Amino acid sequence: MARVLIPLAPGCEELEAVTVVDLLRRAGIEVITAGLQPGAVTASRGVTLVPDAALDEIKDQDFDMIVLPGGLPGADHLDGDPRIHALLRRMSSAGRYTAAICAAPKVLANAGLLAGKAATCYPGVLDPMVLPQVDVLEEAVVSDGKVITSRGPGTAMDFALELIERLAGKTIRDQVEAGLVRS
Repeated sequence: MARVLIPLAPGCEELEAVTVVDLLRRAGIEVITAGLQPGAVTASRGVTLVPDAALDEIKDQDFDMIVLPGGLPGADHLDGDPRIHALLRRMSSAGRYTAAICAAPKVLANAGLLAGKAATCYPGVLDPMVLPQVDVLEEAVVSDGKVITSRGPGTAMDFALELIERLAGKTIRDQVEAGLVRS
């Protein structure tokens, strides 16, 4: 079974975090949420999220994917944490998936993982003038090799379904999506 790490930072976008956790778990994927510090995390709209662990407790474990929820100031907290940058680089070097949504693709960029890649993000987060080595697209979800990015809260389901397809295959993705009754 695939294992996914989702770091939760104060001010993260709860819709993105909870949607990804929920859908991945529906697919039978093991998801570990980790707070940057021990204890509950207050998300961007005041929702309290209770992580499974503190980041220091699990940062040395093996994961198949790391997913960064966006939101502000959550993405800024992730970006300012050297443990997150180290995890991202380690995952990338090991050929594992790195994924980010909304404002969090800037964390991937600042960790050096978007050079030569196509990516998407919340409008204005990745500036092509500042990051000319990144092909910034306006699609809901962009997959480029082992890097997966998405636009924002409104694309969270599409993002989560893409993550499921990458980790568990199209059949499982289709089963999870059917259960959501999206149409």
